[in-house]
Amino acid sequence: MQVVSIQERIGSRKHKDIYERIRRQGTVSKIELLEQSEMTGSTLTRTLEELTAQGWLIEAGLGESTGGRRPILYQTNPDAGYVFGLEISRLSTKLILCDLHLNKLASQSWQMDSTMTPAKLLPVIADSAIAMLQSRNIEAGQVLGMGVGAVGPLDRFTGTILEPLYFPAAGWRNVHVSGFLEERLGIPVKLDNGANTALIGESWSDRNRDYRHLLYIHAGVGIRSAMMSNGKVVYGAVDMEGSIGQMIIQTDGPRLGDHGNYGSLETFASIHALEQQAQARLKQGRESSLRYKTTDPGEINFAHLMQALQESDPLTVEIFSQAATYFGIGLSNLLNILHPEKVILGGSLISTHPSFFQIATRVAIRNTYHYPNYQVVFSQGHLGEEALVAGAAIMIINQLTEL
Repeated sequence: MQVVSIQERIGSRKHKDIYERIRRQGTVSKIELLEQSEMTGSTLTRTLEELTAQGWLIEAGLGESTGGRRPILYQTNPDAGYVFGLEISRLSTKLILCDLHLNKLASQSWQMDSTMTPAKLLPVIADSAIAMLQSRNIEAGQVLGMGVGAVGPLDRFTGTILEPLYFPAAGWRNVHVSGFLEERLGIPVKLDNGANTALIGESWSDRNRDYRHLLYIHAGVGIRSAMMSNGKVVYGAVDMEGSIGQMIIQTDGPRLGDHGNYGSLETFASIHALEQQAQARLKQGRESSLRYKTTDPGEINFAHLMQALQESDPLTVEIFSQAATYFGIGLSNLLNILHPEKVILGGSLISTHPSFFQIATRVAIRNTYHYPNYQVVFSQGHLGEEALVAGAAIMIINQLTEL
């Protein structure tokens, strides 16, 4: 099946430029576009007419008069196309279908347990995507593509998940996600790491603010990060998603399992680290309400910890506070190196309790070298747990105006 390139759907540079300007501003008049662009009035008029005739733009009424005729307002047409966003994480996988204004038309989620191998999950995703389109009478040709935000490391050029850690099911090694889904669905499928797509989503949701340098950190089973500079995601020579988790913050520290650096940030501030800390302290005889949640201290998991934290169990509060402090130290190292204007923190550890965010950011500021001359904005984002999957869909829409 012939896959239509996303970049070719809107042909010329000037068409892409005008479409992107309108998309970012929501509703714009021709007068405003004339002031913003370098086009002549006749060229702009012709461009707007062509984009409208092609279905990419719609007229959205009339603006306020400034003395003459009321100007026509333009906005992008939400029904000019559709996009899928897909999140593949260690705990869950989620698929959404959206129009071009990111209005969610359908959604499906799957828990990632020990049975969710790639051989089982990918066909289910494809079948679900097909069913979503059929139930809304949407043809495959109307779909721009599917964006996938996944756990790394991965190769975004070949669309392959490489060797991720901590998946509950076997088989998640060298999985050609994009190729499989493209063949089944007949649409372009673009893979990137989940931290990057989450940052794309958060950046788009806050596009009216002029933040040029953004840092996103997701703290959960692992620690994942992404950086954006001048509106573009920063890519390294290899996929960098989990690299900050291996930042060494205690040279004689322990190691998490049988991989990674000794004394790394992930060893002190991740779901597995908290579970191990709780299990070890219970075995040492520490008193805690955790002791009554399971007969075997070795079976204590993150769900137990969240329950105990809500109960203000002293041991659990101590474990989370210590993890937040270490996370703040790692965060300060990043601030001292990268100097972002805004830092967005997401993931299960951040959202579990307000104290984690508060402690981590306070420690980070205290250890930031140029503070208070260097000011940084901390946020838990606008999209919450939807950031990754929404950003995956936005990643596809963004390609409409790429050259």
